[in-house]
Amino acid sequence: MRVSICVSTYKRPEGLLRLLEGLNRLTFSALEAPIIEVVVVDNEAQGAALAACLRAKPTFRWTLHCHEEPRRGITYARNRCLDAITPPVDFIAFIDDDEVPEPLWLESLLLAQSRYGADVVTGPVSPDFESPSVPTWILRGAYFGPRRHPDGYGLDVAFTNNVLMRGRIPAEMDRQFDHRFALTGGEDTEFFMQVRKAGYRIVWAEGAIVRETIPPSRTTISWILRRGYREWGSHSRCESAIYPSLGVRVQRVAKATALICAGCASLPLTALMGRHRLVRSLLLVSRGLGSYAGLLGKHYAEYSGASPS
Repeated sequence: MRVSICVSTYKRPEGLLRLLEGLNRLTFSALEAPIIEVVVVDNEAQGAALAACLRAKPTFRWTLHCHEEPRRGITYARNRCLDAITPPVDFIAFIDDDEVPEPLWLESLLLAQSRYGADVVTGPVSPDFESPSVPTWILRGAYFGPRRHPDGYGLDVAFTNNVLMRGRIPAEMDRQFDHRFALTGGEDTEFFMQVRKAGYRIVWAEGAIVRETIPPSRTTISWILRRGYREWGSHSRCESAIYPSLGVRVQRVAKATALICAGCASLPLTALMGRHRLVRSLLLVSRGLGSYAGLLGKHYAEYSGASPS
């Protein structure tokens, strides 16, 4: 079995090094270890990622390739990863440069794929806070808590922060990540929604855990609200384009309206119940507004800044 693990990186050489160290600790107890290659694509193209790869390479157990993609945008980096994979490959995995997989991460994805006959498998992303002094309201609000589903649970979408797919899918669908999402994010939402629409099966692997580093810059009200707006806007934008029926649009409008109404209605009470409850109400409003924006084709260019968020 051959597996290619794709990593897009931008101005996170230390995070990339932690990721490579985590990939080096992957273990296999129920399966024979596959032939693994790790493909790193640096979207900054200033040599920092290459230096991290060279630092890791002497003790790295798997094949490691590092490439540069000077065209700015997450889709260019992800597609360069796909182009750089050494054929033939049975499975392609994606993980982010601010994450570290648990040792059984890849085996858990592969076992779920085999057990449920899946084409795509995804799993939970748990937070690792960079600062030891995380605001109490962040912890009480659980804004970074991972999604949870039963093992084998069927899904309509997956994301590139923790995913495995059959290696033949991009060629069979004759598509890669859409450059309209280069600076906005949501390219993985669009890609895997298209995969699901084409009839491929997406399932959940509860044991396939990766841990995401959360810097202090993300533990703010403004960041949480912006991310909620962007994520729900991307989902709405993709859903309305891929399923352009009136019924789908009506459902999305109804959901967005319900979110905004629920958030606004709860504000007076949650303002008295602590910051974590107040931010929850504001987040409902932000998600609803994002959903409306997505329906109108508007987008928030989250990745247009000079540094990663």
